[in-house]
Amino acid sequence: MTELKDLERELGNFRFRLFAAAAVVLFGFGLLVARLVWLQVVRHDELSTQAENNRIAVVPIPPNRGLILDRNGVVLANNYSAYTLEITPSKVGNLAETIDQLAELVEITSRDRKRFQRLMEDGKSFESLPIRTKLTDEEVARFTAQRFRFPGVDIKARLFRHYPYGELASHVLGYIGRINQVEKEAIDETEDAANYKGTEYIGKLGIEQKYESQLHGVTGFEEVETSAGGRPVRRLRAQPPTPGNTIKLSIDIKLQALVEELYGDRRGALVAIDPRNGEVLAFVSKPTFDPNLFVDGIDSESWKELNENIDKPLLNRALRGTYPPGSTFKPFMSIAALNSGKRAASTVVMDNLTYSFGGRVFGSPETDRPGPKDMRAAIVSSSNVYFYSLANEMGVDLIHDQLMPFGFGRKTGIDIDGEVTGDLPSTEWKRKKFKRPEQQKWYAGETISLGIGQGYNNFTMLQMATAMATLASGGQRFQPRLAHTLRDVVSGEEKTLSSQPLEPIPLRPADVEVIRQAMNGVTTSGTSRAAFMGAAYASGGKTGTAQAVGLVKNRKYDHARVEEHLRDHSLYVAFGPVEEPRVALAVIVENASWGSVAAAPIARRVLDYLLAGQYPSREDIALVREGKATAPVGVSRQVADVSLPVPGGAGLGATAVAVEAGAAAAQGALQ
Repeated sequence: MTELKDLERELGNFRFRLFAAAAVVLFGFGLLVARLVWLQVVRHDELSTQAENNRIAVVPIPPNRGLILDRNGVVLANNYSAYTLEITPSKVGNLAETIDQLAELVEITSRDRKRFQRLMEDGKSFESLPIRTKLTDEEVARFTAQRFRFPGVDIKARLFRHYPYGELASHVLGYIGRINQVEKEAIDETEDAANYKGTEYIGKLGIEQKYESQLHGVTGFEEVETSAGGRPVRRLRAQPPTPGNTIKLSIDIKLQALVEELYGDRRGALVAIDPRNGEVLAFVSKPTFDPNLFVDGIDSESWKELNENIDKPLLNRALRGTYPPGSTFKPFMSIAALNSGKRAASTVVMDNLTYSFGGRVFGSPETDRPGPKDMRAAIVSSSNVYFYSLANEMGVDLIHDQLMPFGFGRKTGIDIDGEVTGDLPSTEWKRKKFKRPEQQKWYAGETISLGIGQGYNNFTMLQMATAMATLASGGQRFQPRLAHTLRDVVSGEEKTLSSQPLEPIPLRPADVEVIRQAMNGVTTSGTSRAAFMGAAYASGGKTGTAQAVGLVKNRKYDHARVEEHLRDHSLYVAFGPVEEPRVALAVIVENASWGSVAAAPIARRVLDYLLAGQYPSREDIALVREGKATAPVGVSRQVADVSLPVPGGAGLGATAVAVEAGAAAAQGALQ
């Protein structure tokens, strides 16, 4: 009986264990089914997308950057394709050893290594960085055969920006450079962030920077199926990028090249503007630099050479260089006097070559002659005494209020960044300029030198040219503009970027005519008569000589004994023709003495080019470069007959149609 009960107890325990095991198994299967439902039903769409993303990579395709042309269609900035050898630092074990091994296959210079190191410091370890650019086909083949040895190293085909004229017009064009971390963060915060996926270079200066959004284009993409190792297997679909727009500038590159050649090794700036619409015809800053140096990332040696050069080639003198205008300021003082009623054109002032005020004697240049002078004679002979007395009569605040509308002491609004305001002094200006109370007070004696463009007066050549255009046109004002036309390379549609007209200055035509005729007298019987002798047109102009540094009291200036960088600046402002002005310009040659010696001859050649279609002879160009020219010598050439050499090929004499066709073909080949 006992044995039977034990058997039943054991059977009961067995059944319990069996049911428990079955329950555990059923519970486990239930969990599996629930998980299956959760993954296959509830999260199906989400997980399906993730799986697809693991299998499919979306690769951005940067667009071709838009071309930049001059007003006649000459290509100033384009693109070309080349292979680069790139390293992703995070995927490389021993970076230095890897670079040494790569150097056995392709040439890697110390300059390449330094540039790569700088890019690493500016970027992130997971970014692909170029160690060598512009590989030859032979170098590509050698590396490809050994690629298995170099995880994290690859060859990529990239578009490179190219400036075919090198240093020519570099301050206008600017350059592109690799996006740094600060710029990347700024782009990521904009609405255009998605359009910059895959883009590694942006405009850093000049037109390249100002019109970045137009030149960049629209980024495309392609979906590729990848292997487990991340290698592309096949392309599934793609959306091609849209190339950037073509920008045609208002400058004439042949004129720009001529002016830069006329400067030679001298420093300075020239701006020529069409007073009828504000278009900039020439925008020169000398010395220049080669923007191609920045495309791959400038090396430390080149950067040091540019940055520490005493001549400051990176300084855009036309936009950022400020100078006292010297006697080129006198026509503007005259129109201010007429417009305000402070002095009539017929008022005669006795010029004894000295002007005394507050116990100080203000003098005149050695070339001036004494005698009675009205406004016209004062401008033609460049009388200092006449304008000393005029400044004293007007006072600093009236001078400021009359001349500020001409653009002095404020930005012109030109379509490149970096412009400075310059200084048009007033009592309020001085209170804001200086911190100490004794410096903030305006003294009457400080007004005197303003009349001849000295003292606190400091302006850019862009401001001077804009003011000259406004005066020559009788008060019509425009914001100067470098970009003339935008062309959509897909549709071919063109959009004209007209200069922004501003409210005219209410000048009386009779007053403007007084200044025009007086400035014409400067070219026929005044200080620039030698430079403009025999001109085929009537123009107006005014020479100027401005102190680069102040002189010790009672010490006479001696050009020959002063160090070159401390000598006076040579300036000239001009317009022409007199009756219907089509061009206004301002030019400075730093530390070159009298305005009639260095600046006026350059202005003459610019006006010959624009108004008479004449290009100077080689002999004449050489004399201008040396500062020994007056009127042109030798046989002038017709502008249309001159073809300037282009590095690697064609000249500037090509027709606009041919150049446009070539530009379109080049753009198409890169798409």
